[in-house]
Amino acid sequence: MNSASTRSKKLLGLAALTATGALVLTACGSGGDPMSTSATAGASSAADTITVGSANFTESQLLATIYAEALKAKGVKVKTRLNIGSRETYIPALKDGSIDLLPEYTGALLQYFDPKTKASSPAEVSAALTKALPSGISALKQSTAEDKDVLAVTQKTATAHDLTTISDLAPVAGTMALGAPPEWKTRVNGVVGLKSVYGLSFKKFVSLDAGGPLTLAAITNNQVQVGDLTSTDPAIAKNKLVTLKDDKNLFLAENILPVINKDKVTPTVTSTLNAVSAALTTEGLMELNSKVAKLDDMSDVAKAWLTSAGLS
Repeated sequence: MNSASTRSKKLLGLAALTATGALVLTACGSGGDPMSTSATAGASSAADTITVGSANFTESQLLATIYAEALKAKGVKVKTRLNIGSRETYIPALKDGSIDLLPEYTGALLQYFDPKTKASSPAEVSAALTKALPSGISALKQSTAEDKDVLAVTQKTATAHDLTTISDLAPVAGTMALGAPPEWKTRVNGVVGLKSVYGLSFKKFVSLDAGGPLTLAAITNNQVQVGDLTSTDPAIAKNKLVTLKDDKNLFLAENILPVINKDKVTPTVTSTLNAVSAALTTEGLMELNSKVAKLDDMSDVAKAWLTSAGLS
């Protein structure tokens, strides 16, 4: 979405934009970090409590909220620590027990642990991820729902340069700015892969947010000509953006799945989260993202979906 994915939109409005801006500062290391400001940072959660974390973008927060509300409905004690940051921040927190559970994206997570992986399809990525996960961390059932990174351009840019695939950027990338989250600078599924797989060297890299309102605004205002968005983002269609086909499969399958500390796995937790994965679909996730984009309360959206799916 990772990596594994996925993992806030222009229409979120001023409140959400402000929150996202704070998250970008966190990811850049200049803002508050939920893992460091918490009084219990660095300490494992109580044995009878599952601490659910998320990355620093809205879809991850929404999925984490769905996990948390589903577990609460089954009587499991839950805490949430959302907006932690990028994978480079929250995976260490998962390893040290500061958080116990979070939503992930199979391909991005696999590339985080195995940057040289050759896996591509959902089955290949799933099998490789099972082997790549460090001891103490388990991946539960993955969903058919998928949210992949996509490179997006305006219709004007696509028409002007005859762009339909990422490969089509080769002759013009040197004249364009690429906008993406800061961690893209060093990720295989980012600047590194765009260079090694596609041979692309952009004029400049602009650090923005993780497929959120800053990136969207930068694309539509032509501050960047190419931006990293996610495939379930309803703003793509609303703003008539063009997503470029990943014709060399840089971005792996990105099925959504819960990743959890093994010592917090119980039959109830497993069955509850597996049921959530089974009920999630890509189309359904797009609809949920749209509701949050309309400023509907995230917790209310999560609860309503769980009720409609018969999971609460």
